[in-house]
Amino acid sequence: MNAVAASNTSSQGYMADPRNDNVLIYVNGEYFKRDEAKVSVFDAGFVLGDGVWEGVRLVNGKVIALDEHLDRLYEGANSIQLDIGMTREELTTTLWQVFEKNGMTDGAHARLMITRGKKKTPNQDPRFAMGQATVVIVAEFKLPKPESKSKGLSLLTSAVRCSTPDVFDLRLNSHSRLNFIHALIQAINAGADEALMLDPHGFVASCNSTNFFIVRGEELWTSTGRFNFNGITRKKVIKLYAEAGYVVRQHDFTLAEVYGASEAFVTGTLGGITPVTRIDGRPVGDGKPGPITQRIADLYAEFIAR
Repeated sequence: MNAVAASNTSSQGYMADPRNDNVLIYVNGEYFKRDEAKVSVFDAGFVLGDGVWEGVRLVNGKVIALDEHLDRLYEGANSIQLDIGMTREELTTTLWQVFEKNGMTDGAHARLMITRGKKKTPNQDPRFAMGQATVVIVAEFKLPKPESKSKGLSLLTSAVRCSTPDVFDLRLNSHSRLNFIHALIQAINAGADEALMLDPHGFVASCNSTNFFIVRGEELWTSTGRFNFNGITRKKVIKLYAEAGYVVRQHDFTLAEVYGASEAFVTGTLGGITPVTRIDGRPVGDGKPGPITQRIADLYAEFIAR
């Protein structure tokens, strides 16, 4: 059996929208219908996952935290010596053109995907790249499924650990995600929605595609950041909760401390703040999304509405 069962709830889940059947996809300066957008089988992204990406959210005519997303994209490209071939200004203009061509002003999400481009032959050596990066922008009408917020996610602690920066730096938004997919498959096969992942020392790190928080008392706990994604929404939540006068602790904590939490949630660009109500078969608190999670979601909603 090659496929895993689809989960009814996911931090990446979204409401179906028939308008997405007709969106135009940007590929290297041209626009294509959804089923006509293609890259070469010799593309470094297809062959090796050699590239970087960003996901951005369009709300009320504004791309949330666009500068931070571009900072992360260009820093990641620089770290693997990938020349995007477009300035920040050019890429920003192109992103807005993609939204405009698709009539998008609100409730949309775009994924910017940059690879090292077409190669002479399918191998690992970047010197076989033919010189021009592949730039793809897929914009879609996307809103999180409401049941993810009302029901909350169920997590399973995966046997797959988050890596150290010398093995695979999670601050780099790489196209290669095989270890996280492996972790997610474990969770789905066990009946959970997402995977909770530990760091190499056994402390809680993050989930397979999102950052993880718990609430103890009124304190907000999250990992140190050494072994998890460089989450932009994560940073905003930490800042907003601290500015509201509450305690945020970025430190090492264990699964035992997670099991004793009153609330938990994950953060990500599309879903924003998504409650977690079960972990490893155990209810979190009373097994329902909690009031502090809602307080933080309200703070975040106020931020994106500014």
